[in-house]
Amino acid sequence: MSRSADLFARALAVTPGGVHSPVRAFGRVGGTPVFISAARGSRITDVDGRHYVDFCMAFGPLILGHAHPRVLEAVKDAAGRGWSYGAAEEGSLALAELITGRLPWVERLRFVNSGTEAVMSALRLARAATGRSVVLKFDGCYHGHVDSMLIRAGSGLAAAGVGGLADSAGVTPGVAADTLVLPLDDIGALEGLFAARGADIAAAIIEPLPANHGLLPQRQEFLDALAWRCQQHGALLIFDEVITGFRTAFGGMAEITGIRPDLVTYGKIIGGGFPVGAFGGRREVMELVAPLGPVYQAGTLSANPVAMAAGLATLGQLADGTAYLALEDSGRMLDELLRDVPGVRLQRVGSLFWIVLDGGLADGPIRTPAGLGDAAARRFPPFFHGLLADGLYLPPSPYEVGFLSTAHTDDDLHALAAAIANRAKVPDT
Repeated sequence: MSRSADLFARALAVTPGGVHSPVRAFGRVGGTPVFISAARGSRITDVDGRHYVDFCMAFGPLILGHAHPRVLEAVKDAAGRGWSYGAAEEGSLALAELITGRLPWVERLRFVNSGTEAVMSALRLARAATGRSVVLKFDGCYHGHVDSMLIRAGSGLAAAGVGGLADSAGVTPGVAADTLVLPLDDIGALEGLFAARGADIAAAIIEPLPANHGLLPQRQEFLDALAWRCQQHGALLIFDEVITGFRTAFGGMAEITGIRPDLVTYGKIIGGGFPVGAFGGRREVMELVAPLGPVYQAGTLSANPVAMAAGLATLGQLADGTAYLALEDSGRMLDELLRDVPGVRLQRVGSLFWIVLDGGLADGPIRTPAGLGDAAARRFPPFFHGLLADGLYLPPSPYEVGFLSTAHTDDDLHALAAAIANRAKVPDT
């Protein structure tokens, strides 16, 4: 028995499913989860001593690769001064000043501990600001495990195979009733809903680049229509940029689309891979948050000094934009290497990519969850394990996206492309 298998057997005895986040259980690919012992640059090492080129990158935050020297130095320095104060400190001020100074749609910012907490807080704030209860979300967009957002959510729920009014047991019908769901990329449905219920909607929340049920790039026209309808009907627009913030560009998809959301949620890169989230937006809305206003939000570990140091060091490496140019060059190389591989579709935006194993899909980008056929999902498990045997680690689900980092080399990309071309030939069983 491998050491990973032994550890997983022990974990099953003490932890639901043996893991602390569902996708890690390898439920969509089968087999035993790989237990990781170390990581550096573009490489991870498992407890059995096997090495892999990592294209998961902790599901996105490690845009500079694992254990980047500047980030590691900042973390060691911060930890050496103490790792939790429960009091005001300078690191969060410096990070907030960097972000608000660069992103004009973030006039005020509050740090929290996760992307889920950021979304939960932003939704509460939107309801308070508008005096309305109903929230609009979009099919296939995942916004963390907030009760009201576990309605037709994303990859983890697709993998779980649960259903009903909500995608999770324990979500009450009353909470589910306050969440409206529309399909992505459907301006007609959007206009119809706002015509009927616009006066009831506190906020519309969307991943401007949905990346939790595959990578589903949205048309500018659709996002513009959503922003306009929100403005017209007095609803707040919330961009969930937990994944895309500081990854597609320093200003994320808000910068790329030119749309200024009323509120935005961040995570992952904002803390350099540490457990950090944040929500921010227009001053007059954000100043409803306690202690200035009546919307309560608090957290003992919020703005943890070590996490703030990691985030500040990471964003400092990204601020001049050169990292994004290098990542786009890597993405274009991967595009070119996979362009003529039969039965493989690569959808990519910047350093995010999604491999779809179905040559029979319609032409043009997949923009909705329905665009991924059953055949693609069935083909993924042997493909994933084949790449794993080749020393390449992808996220363990056909619905999850991969991530490039500045630590990935041309050789890494050539190895990935060659393995994909080889393993994609495996017959559908």
